[in-house]
Amino acid sequence: MFTGIVEEVGKIVKIGENELNISCKEILNGTKIGDSISVNGVCLTVKDIKRENFTADISFETIKRSNFSKLKSGDFVNLERSLKVSDRISGHIVQGHVDTTGNILEIERFSQFYELTISYPQEYSDLVVEKGSICVNGISLTISNCETSIFKVAIIPHTFSNTNLKFGKVGDVVNIEFDIIGKYIISYLKSGKFSTEEKITLQKLKEKGF
Repeated sequence: MFTGIVEEVGKIVKIGENELNISCKEILNGTKIGDSISVNGVCLTVKDIKRENFTADISFETIKRSNFSKLKSGDFVNLERSLKVSDRISGHIVQGHVDTTGNILEIERFSQFYELTISYPQEYSDLVVEKGSICVNGISLTISNCETSIFKVAIIPHTFSNTNLKFGKVGDVVNIEFDIIGKYIISYLKSGKFSTEEKITLQKLKEKGF
């Protein structure tokens, strides 16, 4: 489990069909083989550690769901160690299980702040809500505006400077993980398995326009 607060920007040394090697420094403090590290929002298991890099396996599912097929040696990636029970949760609950990818459509600068417009597959529109949480390349962000297949996120100067967003450009493919709480709620609502009390409550909400 992660919080979406990026700790370090690492650099890809080598990437193959089944393996990824990343150059980094701070993220390796206290890290051991078998630990989980979020790489651009993807939860990977450390299988080897050198002085200033680590290696992890990449599964077929990861390649299919994420932007890893687009990455190459020299690219920069966001890194976060797994959450300790005693840590503050400064972002939101992030599993590191990427749902899909999106494309950066626009990057606007407003003084020191930035706003990104990102497209995503329409099938996930139920999981995108204004002021809701979303994870983009492993970064916990708040949706400032959204449409059917587009959402906007405001980026504060600290986030921009300390993540790989500073290298981002229009057209880039980014990893997206939707809020796990929202996913469970949508799944439950679609199941239709409601108690009598819940059905009454839902009916009242519909009558009020919700």
